[in-house]
Amino acid sequence: MDEQIQWTITDPYVYAKASELVGAMAEVQTTHGAVRGTLKEVQPDHIVVEMGGTPFYIRTQQIVWFFPVS
Repeated sequence: MDEQIQWTITDPYVYAKASELVGAMAEVQTTHGAVRGTLKEVQPDHIVVEMGGTPFYIRTQQIVWFFPVS
C-alpha cells in the first residue's frame, strides 16, 4: 500500500529557526523544564535534543523558548 502522510507545521517560525541549529548546542525551555544539549533533529511536530548521550524528544507545542549555547 502506498500511503502519503501530510504534515501541517503549527509553528513555522520555531521549525525554521530550530532547523538552523541542528548539530549545535542549544538550550530548550519547555513547559516542564529546561533541556540543554546537542540539537540532533527537527521535525514538524517535535525536536530531538541529545543530553548526556540520551535523546530527549520534545513536542514543538511544548517549547517555550530556545537559544544556541556557546
